[in-house]
Amino acid sequence: MHLARIELTNFKNYEEVALDFSPGFNCFVGNNGVGKTNILDAVHYLSLTKSFFNNSDSLSIRYGEDYFILKGMFEKDGVEDELFCAFQKQKQKVFKLNGKEYPRMSDHVGRYPVVMLSPADSMLITGGSEERRRFLNRIISQYDPVYLKAHMCYNKALMQRNRVIREGGPDTDSMLEIYDEQMAPEAEIIFRARQTLTENLKPLFSSYYEKISGRAEQVSIRYRSHLGGEDYIAQLASSRSRDHAMQFTTLGIHRDDLVFEIDGHNAKTAASQGQQKSFIVALKLAKFRLISMMNGFAPALLLDDIFDKFDHNRVEEIIRLVGS
Repeated sequence: MHLARIELTNFKNYEEVALDFSPGFNCFVGNNGVGKTNILDAVHYLSLTKSFFNNSDSLSIRYGEDYFILKGMFEKDGVEDELFCAFQKQKQKVFKLNGKEYPRMSDHVGRYPVVMLSPADSMLITGGSEERRRFLNRIISQYDPVYLKAHMCYNKALMQRNRVIREGGPDTDSMLEIYDEQMAPEAEIIFRARQTLTENLKPLFSSYYEKISGRAEQVSIRYRSHLGGEDYIAQLASSRSRDHAMQFTTLGIHRDDLVFEIDGHNAKTAASQGQQKSFIVALKLAKFRLISMMNGFAPALLLDDIFDKFDHNRVEEIIRLVGS
């Protein structure tokens, strides 16, 4: 897979720019603030239909404008695909493949997979569980469309269930039972996919971390979920009084987490900045390798200023691993 060309119009700090890329490594060099990261984010948009950094598309529009347009030319197995992404304030985002608009953005996810490695990834360790669930979702959704559909259906039912809890009423319990039955099969699909992913990711991650750190520390990843053999509908029923007290659904795969440990301790509190950075790089390289294995071809790998806080030996090893 190869991104041959990209064009940006009113995207972040760019009024208009067009860039051609080689099939191998492509490097952007320049002072801070000139827009190197924004080009990488444009590639992320064309691959996953959304920004790596912002949930709101409006934040990607150049200051003073009311729209942005992205175009890209991908090549895979000798076939060229032309991608088009446009967003205007107060309107729906448009995404097209070879001139044909997608009915759903999710239909494009996984066609041109991508892995982004950025300083913002520090939130994987220091942030809340939502960051780590997003990490899981961004991996699995790029090779498993069944998972992506299940996740979207689960979230829709979860939002409706939470609304029923907040609003109350005489039919609350019967309504909750309906949403419980909708959520349970989707939750099982999501749980199994995340469990399998974690088991497949562990050896790749450990191997990469060992090479980057020079076997300096022992690291581990553990998947934590409310599910795991128990009847989810029964769990939801038993937690109903607590849900009413908290005003939201307190059990489910929307509360899943990944536990990161270094030498048996939580990486958030026990790891140095350099160790945390090595942890994240190893995670992302493992993600890159796993998606490559699942899809049969390598995703685009976007590296954004990743060498800060690394000594010379670790920088050399990372470059070697990326090039292998």
